[in-house]
Amino acid sequence: MVLAAGAVLSSLVLPPASAAAAPAAPAAPSGAGGAAAPPPLPASASEAATDAYLQGVKDRPRLLNDFFRKLPKGADLHNHLSGAVSTEYLIELAADDGLCVDTTTMTAVSPPCAEGTRPAADARTDQDFHDALVRAWSMQDFPADGNGHDHFFDAFGKFGEVTWRNRGKLLAEVADNAAGQRQSYLETMVTPASDGAKKLAADVGWNPDLAGLHRRLLAGGRLDRLVAEAGREADDADAEFRAAARCGTAQARPGCKLPVRWISQVSRGAAPERVFTQLALGMRLAERDGRFVAVNLVQPEDGERALRDYRLQMRMVQYLRGVYPKAHVALHAGELWPGLVKPEDLKFHIKEAVGVARAERIGHGVDLVHEDDWQRTADAMAAREVAVEVPFTSNAQILGVRGAEHPFETYRRHGVPVVLATDDPGISRVDISHEYRYAAETYDLSYPELKDLARASLEYAFLPGRSLWRGNPTRDGHRFATACLGSRPGALPPHPACRSLLEGSEKARLQWRQEAALYEFERAFRPGRPWTGSRAGM
Repeated sequence: MVLAAGAVLSSLVLPPASAAAAPAAPAAPSGAGGAAAPPPLPASASEAATDAYLQGVKDRPRLLNDFFRKLPKGADLHNHLSGAVSTEYLIELAADDGLCVDTTTMTAVSPPCAEGTRPAADARTDQDFHDALVRAWSMQDFPADGNGHDHFFDAFGKFGEVTWRNRGKLLAEVADNAAGQRQSYLETMVTPASDGAKKLAADVGWNPDLAGLHRRLLAGGRLDRLVAEAGREADDADAEFRAAARCGTAQARPGCKLPVRWISQVSRGAAPERVFTQLALGMRLAERDGRFVAVNLVQPEDGERALRDYRLQMRMVQYLRGVYPKAHVALHAGELWPGLVKPEDLKFHIKEAVGVARAERIGHGVDLVHEDDWQRTADAMAAREVAVEVPFTSNAQILGVRGAEHPFETYRRHGVPVVLATDDPGISRVDISHEYRYAAETYDLSYPELKDLARASLEYAFLPGRSLWRGNPTRDGHRFATACLGSRPGALPPHPACRSLLEGSEKARLQWRQEAALYEFERAFRPGRPWTGSRAGM
């Protein structure tokens, strides 16, 4: 699904062509190695004023929350649709669909409600039942000494009967929330044609000759029929989304204007033939249907089969990248920690995702410093601009990793692009504003550093077209592309060369919109000028 961005090009205003400060470079831990971070570019007067406002409200929670909620945050690039919706909304959908709940496992099941189950609709009138469902389907009230890893991942199976039935409605809710958080783009993960892919994989079976296995998938048009099935699913979700969001009506919800792309999930815990089939489907989709942009491996990285087949799965991606060079690849890698797996399983996951599978983005990447030769991996990521997607709350809840233990500062010190993300905000009970505030408070980030994190989320999105920025902005700072040099910030439209770039690039258009929003944000959030709600609209 691709929803039209709502801004009209001629109405956009370019902010000052100032370069935000590069991430601060804290002292490296012993043995950190790697190239030194480049010196930060100076903050503009506008950025300095907004930073002064931020520093001045650090002990004023209401104003601080307002600051982070209204900060333009670009994109969410690591988001699982089924885990992104609030648990309360899932309960409502379960009730609307007439589903039942197994009262022992708190798992949604299809009707009729047999012994040991009760209607999900009971949660509308029984507050204790409702609260029990919220706790079972999310991290709400989860004990600090409990197994967050298992509870987090088990939640997907408990509400799975709800989510597969309502993809379009889920997206309407998630898109609204993203727009309300002042995000301007979303990439969200779903599993296309799941049943069909499972059947096709079983039919073709396993063949260690990947080229031969791919030929078997293509034989008789079987993979293309699966692509068509996934397209029809997306059509149905699109129609359901538009109906739920009331798009095209006077009562259209905010999410109608949010550009959205799908990333195809692949079940890394499945048999090899199914993993390969899902990868081939997702990458073929990405080349043939503009609503799909990439593939990603999901499910617990520490699962028995996921660990056993990790290197094989990286080779699968490597092979299929040669077949489908236009398809993007983002991979969950390094969502591990000592004690969760054996030491030998901590040594290579990010390295192989970057070096073998040639991933363009890495999700989580938490165990970086526990890998062999990790400095070289980090430096390779920096050189190739392989971004790491960081969902702080998810990492804390699943792995127990937070604060100084998290490699956030290590990645930044090595010049690796970093984007903040939510992962599964419905399960985690957070939003992207929370993640930005956590980053600012935990790592003492300035406003220019937060601004660069927001910019990175669009720079490393799988959006078509050239960037608004020149070269490597993570390394060199944010300088406008040659075509847009000389454009007057503040009130004037882009000059002809810049307009031509924006008209030919969806990425540059969204980046331009973000810069205009950041400019207005900085005008509003400065000492002596409290936010009025009348400016900085997206």
